[in-house]
Amino acid sequence: MDIQKQFDQFLQDKLDEKRSSGLLRSLIHAGDKIDFSSNDYFGFSRNPLLQHISGQSLPAGATGSRSITGNSPEAIDAEKSIAAFHRAEAALIFNAGYMANVGLFSCLASRSDTYISDEYIHASIIDGMRLNHANRLKFRHNDVADLEKKLLAATGKKFVAIESIYSMDGDEAPLQEIAEICQKHEALLIVDEAHATGVFGERGEGLVCHYQLEKEIYACVYTFGKALGLHGAAVVGSSVLRNYLLNHARSFIFATALPPHSYLQIQKAYQALPGADRKSLYELIDYFREAKTKYPNITFMDSRSAIQGIIIGDSFKARALSEHLFSKGIFVKAILPPTVPAGTERLRICLHTFNTREQVDLLLSAVNQFLS
Repeated sequence: MDIQKQFDQFLQDKLDEKRSSGLLRSLIHAGDKIDFSSNDYFGFSRNPLLQHISGQSLPAGATGSRSITGNSPEAIDAEKSIAAFHRAEAALIFNAGYMANVGLFSCLASRSDTYISDEYIHASIIDGMRLNHANRLKFRHNDVADLEKKLLAATGKKFVAIESIYSMDGDEAPLQEIAEICQKHEALLIVDEAHATGVFGERGEGLVCHYQLEKEIYACVYTFGKALGLHGAAVVGSSVLRNYLLNHARSFIFATALPPHSYLQIQKAYQALPGADRKSLYELIDYFREAKTKYPNITFMDSRSAIQGIIIGDSFKARALSEHLFSKGIFVKAILPPTVPAGTERLRICLHTFNTREQVDLLLSAVNQFLS
């Protein structure tokens, strides 16, 4: 057996280990199934105004990074409009939320500084911090007292990283309390608003603006792949921060830029956000929360956001339930370790304005049928 086949066998053994523990991932296409899984909260990805952006006179691709040939008036205009929308000085667009967080956290701190993150922080932030030489601490989820203990133990400049709405649990961070603690201990607070963007705030600005905390937060990350139904993300903060990232964030410097028409889509989506039907989404969330009380045998997560969930606690059972729902025409993905801690395997349910109450009833009934 040659060296390539030997290594393939080594990899296959690793995959077999995952399969035997029920953790092997695979790709499936939802097709025409009822969508309770995507982050497309308002159906913007299906919006004809975004699908048919006119760009016949624009290049099909960026042809290079922003610092070489990929900059454009469309990119600059999009960043200015994003900054204004979120009431900040400046914004810098990255190709994805993952790239924004990796770029930001990998270059912001120095070796003598300390990152302090919520234990449930997104993997992209963890990876960004790992690429940095700063000290790393984590505090218990949404536990302000534990955060303060970690701040007292921190050295150098202190950076606190949280999500405003947590992607797997759907719960809200105590933003105001955390901002106050960070001010008290002279820590720089960074908030990932991925799942709050569009959903919260009078115009969909997110929770930082909703609570009027813009001046107390050093940087926010707003992603376009959730409620905006598009691709990319922006780091929003001061003009100095924007210029620093432009010069130091490797996931920005060495990445081919988005094509010009993408920036037009981003601008159009932001123009549509104030008119998004948040009222209907909130009403469906309330309906789901009331409907689930009929099923006391099912362990639901406690969430007031569009992200709901059912804790199964077993990888094989969670996958089997997901497959059962798929056979019933309902698409809900099972979320397994390491995305969530072992023992909290779950179905992650996302609610959308295009879902109906009848579909919620169908989903809950099918889950109950499987678990009974």
